[in-house]
Amino acid sequence: MGEDGAVTSAPQRPDGPTPVTRLIATDLDGTLLRDDKSVSHRTVAALAAAEEAGIEVFFVTGRPARWMDVVSDHVQGHGLAICANGAAVVDLHADREFVQVRALPRATALTVVRTLREAAPGTSFAVELTTGINYEPAYPPFFESPGATVATAEKLLNEETDDTAAPVLKLLAHHGELTPDEFLALARSAAGAYASITRSSPTALLEISGLGVSKASTLARCCAERGISPAEVVAFGDMPNDVEMLRWAGTSYAMGNAHPDVVAAASGRTVANNEDGVAVVIERILAERSAG
Repeated sequence: MGEDGAVTSAPQRPDGPTPVTRLIATDLDGTLLRDDKSVSHRTVAALAAAEEAGIEVFFVTGRPARWMDVVSDHVQGHGLAICANGAAVVDLHADREFVQVRALPRATALTVVRTLREAAPGTSFAVELTTGINYEPAYPPFFESPGATVATAEKLLNEETDDTAAPVLKLLAHHGELTPDEFLALARSAAGAYASITRSSPTALLEISGLGVSKASTLARCCAERGISPAEVVAFGDMPNDVEMLRWAGTSYAMGNAHPDVVAAASGRTVANNEDGVAVVIERILAERSAG
């Protein structure tokens, strides 16, 4: 790739006028963020230029709200972000206040736990709540979680009723022997009738949300509230949890480092996250708008 970071392939566009871009929806890890979790100066400038041109920017991520500090300073305008794969909309201008929550019912989560324990023995679980994360003793300590309760998933999910407990945003399931895609396929076959199951980690770590909850469905709600059609949305992603969003958006880009399923779902490709692939496309959109 040259220094200007040319787009590797543009989307296939139907005949007729090109829709005006009104909203950019971008994943974070592996997409907007570089591998060191930084936001490059070029990307910061591109996001600011998009907002100045009247294009709304939505960060749409599997991250929980408490991990949004990395981009909080780069949200202009509305200040909203879609977190936990669509289970929450948070206001980054209001100290990550929850604006909308699409919870996973605890009874459903328990059904998924029982089903996956039977289908994939050795699975360990964590429970992501609006208040933080709790996990089982066997669940790998991916990140430090001070104050987390450590107990079986059954105990974590049964301690309180849905009426009084903090909402469950997603259930996390880890397997130490299956490959990531094997585990995802097995889980969807066994428990896909109960919940939405996806992944964004390079390990066999699944993210399980309420049935019908996804980045795409929550983004669609946010766009409908603004009178924005799918044709007016440009989306970016790199992992299986982005697939539905990329299919929903009128224009979508798989990163140069994207999973094969993401490449198949997107209408175009850009360069990798470490080459500022999102910024490359935004710059082109703005240049085309100026030329028009």
